[in-house]
Amino acid sequence: MARPRFGHAEVWVESPLQLLSAIEAHGAGLLGTTSRIHPRGGTTTLDATLETLIAQAPVGVEFAHAARTPPTPGSVGARRWVTGDAYSGRVQRALLGHIAVKEVMIIDDGLATLGLIKALVSDDPTPLIRPRSASSPARKALGIASWYRLRSLARAGRLLIFTALPVDPVVAGKFLALGGHLESHRFEWLSTQPVTERIAEPTVVVGSAMAADGLISQGPYLDWLKSLTQDGPVAYFPHRRESQDFLDRLAEQELIAVRHHTIPIEMRLRNLRSGQVVRALPSTALPSLRLLLGSAGVRIIGKPIPEAWWQPAASPELRTHLSSSLELLTP
Repeated sequence: MARPRFGHAEVWVESPLQLLSAIEAHGAGLLGTTSRIHPRGGTTTLDATLETLIAQAPVGVEFAHAARTPPTPGSVGARRWVTGDAYSGRVQRALLGHIAVKEVMIIDDGLATLGLIKALVSDDPTPLIRPRSASSPARKALGIASWYRLRSLARAGRLLIFTALPVDPVVAGKFLALGGHLESHRFEWLSTQPVTERIAEPTVVVGSAMAADGLISQGPYLDWLKSLTQDGPVAYFPHRRESQDFLDRLAEQELIAVRHHTIPIEMRLRNLRSGQVVRALPSTALPSLRLLLGSAGVRIIGKPIPEAWWQPAASPELRTHLSSSLELLTP
């Protein structure tokens, strides 16, 4: 990360992972001497992460009041404009306006970040739309216009993508050839922070929203979780979209301790020790946790989704996209 830190950055975040990524980017010197973070309003899952990070944020970071829309890239005095979700309609509409900043930066938003890079290096115009989103003509038009705008910024050397996920070398090469900039991180800032949560269970499971979202059957997923107790007690860290009814059923199992959803899993599991195992269905958290815990001797194991688990709502393309995080675990 060779770029010197100077100027001011305006940052828009819509999820806990994006917020953590923004702090990492500032800590790495990629944002500016000062960085103002604008959290999206009405997103309760951000609250606990905000409370934690406000107390320990690096020097130069300030937090704006929650808002419904991102700050404009035409912000006077800002050198960089930063966002985590290039598929967001709010973000895309902002990008299609006047861009006065010197550089637009995309920070981690899970697998969507890798999908974005692949889309931007495509030879064919590709609408930037989430796999499960409605694709009306108007939405496709906005997604295509955003593709052209981000490609234009890359060609001008004004687009930087910052991620902890491994980018395919061929895709990375095409993005750099386009004119874009790539920076990677390994949660260096987070690794310096104190750890308060202690987890004694030998098996830790990172919860999935796939059953709650109707993409896989809930019954087989629950049965798989119960089977993990054969190796001893299990600590289950739920996804924020899992229903309380499902979590109550899971908590009825004597050897499964269901933890409350609070801050990003990358922040909660840093105190695991050699011999403990993290298991999960395909999830962005898997490669992230390998970065944080691999050197500590913690095994990170992703479970491929059996064909019989899938529900009709999950198209073949979506199944491939959701399962792609398992490929990132390959050494």
